Parts: sequence; structure tokens; C-alpha cells
Amino acid sequence: MWSCAMDRGSPAGSGKHSERVTWRRDAPYNRAMTTARSATALYTVEQVRSLDRIAIDECAIPGFELMQRASASAFAMLSRRWPQARRLLVLAGDGNNGGDAFLLACIARAHGLVVRVFALSETSRGEDAAAARAALLGDGQVIEVVDGETRLPTADLIVDGLFGTGLARAIEGPAAHLVARLAECATPVLALDVPSGLDADTGIAGGAVVRADATVSFVGWKRGLFTADARDLCGTLELATLGMPGTVYARVVADAELLDADFAARLPLRRSNVNKGTFGHVLAIGGDDGMAGAVRLAAEAALRVGAGLVSVATRAAHVAALNAARPELMARGVDGPQSITPMIERANAVALGPGLGAGAWGHALWDAALRAGRATVIDADALNLLARSAIDLPQQAVLTPHPGEAARLLGVDIATIQSDRFAAARELAKRHRCVVVLKGSGSLVVDMHGRVAVCPFGNPGMASAGMGDVLTGIIAGLLAQGLDAWDAACVGVVAHARAGDAAAGDTPRGLIASDLFGFLREMVNGEPG
Repeated sequence: MWSCAMDRGSPAGSGKHSERVTWRRDAPYNRAMTTARSATALYTVEQVRSLDRIAIDECAIPGFELMQRASASAFAMLSRRWPQARRLLVLAGDGNNGGDAFLLACIARAHGLVVRVFALSETSRGEDAAAARAALLGDGQVIEVVDGETRLPTADLIVDGLFGTGLARAIEGPAAHLVARLAECATPVLALDVPSGLDADTGIAGGAVVRADATVSFVGWKRGLFTADARDLCGTLELATLGMPGTVYARVVADAELLDADFAARLPLRRSNVNKGTFGHVLAIGGDDGMAGAVRLAAEAALRVGAGLVSVATRAAHVAALNAARPELMARGVDGPQSITPMIERANAVALGPGLGAGAWGHALWDAALRAGRATVIDADALNLLARSAIDLPQQAVLTPHPGEAARLLGVDIATIQSDRFAAARELAKRHRCVVVLKGSGSLVVDMHGRVAVCPFGNPGMASAGMGDVLTGIIAGLLAQGLDAWDAACVGVVAHARAGDAAAGDTPRGLIASDLFGFLREMVNGEPG
């Protein structure tokens, strides 16, 4: 699972100008660490450049000083994570990312490490990067220019300072050769700002890309570091703010926010003098012939996150099995709008779509549910029906598509959705005037005004049948308890992902949707620790 911790300390030697925020999968979450804005603000590459320009132009912090702070922060992370490393290989590009790498090499030499430096060219672009190269050469370090035949020497650690966020194309030439060699060796890699070859805006690797064991991101989190391919490429993530004044961050509105694990604070407080009606009534609609399991998973998930009552509208043939398997659910067979309307009228929220099917039965129930105007989570076959038939959605509606369903809704292919998940989710939310959860690695929550939240939790074991149905029920259960669409989606996505992480532990392969139920109770009652 992903965890967050923050350190405002100023250790002697290096990194003293930098607030440090770490996201990793291997430690318990510290709730006290979520208050600083830097821990959750996500920026585009252009926004981070704006932060740099404001610091340089208006706060009189020289660009070379920022580069020195970046290299010191990176070396501090290197020393903490690999304290026994003595042989360092530094890979440097010809831009500012290479400048950071050159200065890190200077610091490493000063601390007694044996350093070799490979560069992509004889010169550096930009005054600051050129000054960093000159400083390293003046220190007596040989800088070796690579070609397509260069072999990587033996090292304890490799520093990737090839491209950072400045790359807008696929890696090619000698750089591609280096990246290919990196993929073949077992030496750990520290990436500066972003693994080279990874698009820091989208999280997509368009070709050759560095797979890092750790990445130190400078100034602000880049939004692409937490979604799509990035989650397999960045390793442990650490943010070094480089001592940027708060006034700098106040000038740039972050493009997105990172959801944290302290989501239980958004849940309404439970009083003692209550009854089951206090906590809302969910109606789960679905379960066409042969698909009763989907609607049962959604319905039980709504119960597990605290809905007081959950009814199920399904095919009559499924009612006996549902009642036997989960008697707490109130299952009823329905054959069309006339029989389902009274059930909708009694509900506070609707989970629409799991196992619904795309035939006449499913379409009739879909139409009746959406026209009723109840707070509704729309998933699975309900999304496919929406792609075929335009209809106004309830004011409190949440769409929960995976990339394939999102592609059908937007009339594009899956590759287009995945190439820029932020743009795709924003377009869906704008078009349907609702909250959208675009599922996948680093799920996105988006509202119609373009607000985006990114979930850094979850694991590959959750790519299995029924997981989406559970998420639908979770969000519907939270809507029924009084949360609005945005909060229900944010809390639901995090609770779902964190329960998945807890259920998977160190063995995600073979995880099934119902494994999450016991852990969901822990999540919505305040996770211990």
C-alpha cells in the first residue's frame, strides 16, 4: 500500500532547505503528516516551471541555488536509502536535470564516494546546467560522453539525471541505449525528478523508460507520478520542496490533489440514539439472468460501509439465492418500471448497473432509475446503456467507468483514454455534468468543474472480477448516509483501494472482490494506527 510521511527537519550537511514528503508502499500511514499542502498538491509540468520562475524572478532565489538545493536533497535521499553505497554511476543529460546530476556527483565525491559520470553530450544547455558541469569538471571529475556502444560499469547505485520532466518525445539514440542497459542490470536506480522517459503529466511511458527504485521529485509533485505506468516505474517517491516560500505556492493553483488515507474525517459522526433508517436506504439494481453475483457484491458492499438498509431489485429467479446467501439484503424480483418504481421511491441512493445487462429488461430499469432523480452510482452495463442513449443524470450522480467504458462513452479507443487519463475524465464529467471515477492504476475522481483527485492506493490484485461492483456499492452506501457525490466518490475510492491493499498484503495474486468486505469495516470505522 502507499503511505505518506513528512519531515520538516534540517539535517546537517545536505537537504537542509527542503521539506521532505515520502510516499511508499512499505510502512504504516502516519495520520499526523497530511496537513501540509505540499503533501497533496499535484501540478502539471508547466505549473512547476511557473513555480520555479516565481521563485527566481520574484523571490530572488537564483536558479543555480535551486539546482544546488535539488542535488543536496537528492544526495540526502541517496544516503538514507543506500547508506552503504560507495560506487556511484551518474547519468546526465544536457539540460537542467543533467545539471542536478552533476552537482549531486560533486557532493558524492566530497563524501568519499567513487563516482563515474556519463553524459549525453560534451556541452550543457542553459546557464545553470553549464555552471554545474563546470563545477564538476573543476572538481577534477572526468565526464565521459556516451555512444551506442557504451557499457555500464559496476556500481552500487545509478543516478538517472538524463531527462527529467523536459522530455516531450520518445527516448532515442545513445540515451535509449543507456536505458536499455539499465533494464538489464540489477543495480538500484535513483531518478531525479521523474524517471527518464516517463511523461510527468500523464504517467505514460511512450517508449524506452527508466524503472527506478526511488524517485525524488523537486518543488512539487508532478501529477503523472501517481497514475498509469508511473506506479510501476517510480519506486519510493519523495518530494523535496527546495525551501520554496509559501508565497510561491499561493500563486499557482494545483491542477489536482492527492487523496490521503485520513478520509474517515469526511464521514458523518454516528450518534447513539439512532436506528437503521438514520443511515440511509440503498437500492441496488441489476443481476440479469446469470449475473446475480454482481448485484449481490454491490449490495453487500453498501451494507459493509454502513448503509442502514439495502434492497436489491433483480430477476425473480435470483431472489431465493440472494436471501439465502445474505439474508440482511431485501431482494425482490422486478419485471419492469411499474414494479421497481415503489422501490426507488423508498431509497435514498441507487447503485445502478452491476449485472444489469443491455437488453430490454435492463434498459427499462435503467431508464426508470435515472428519471427518478435519486442520488445514483452508474456503473457497468448502466454505463454502456448511457453510451447508447443520452439522458439527463440526477444532480448527485457518480459514473465509475474503467478505461473501456470511458472509451465507449466518449466515442474513442482505450489507447486514447489511457494516453491522458486526466483529460478523458474531465471531458466525461463535463459532458455528463456529474462526478466521474476513472478506474485504473491511480484512479481519478473528477467533478464537472474540472476538479481532480488522484488515489495513490490499490494494487494489481484488484484487477479481478467484481471489484468494480464492490466500489459501486461502497459509493452508493456513502451517498445514502448523506455524503454528496464528490465526497462519496473520494471516500469510496480510497476505502475500496485501502481495503484491497489490506486484503492483498504481500500476496495480491488471487485476490477476489469479497475478500475486501471485512477490511471495509475497518476502513470506515477509522483504521487503527
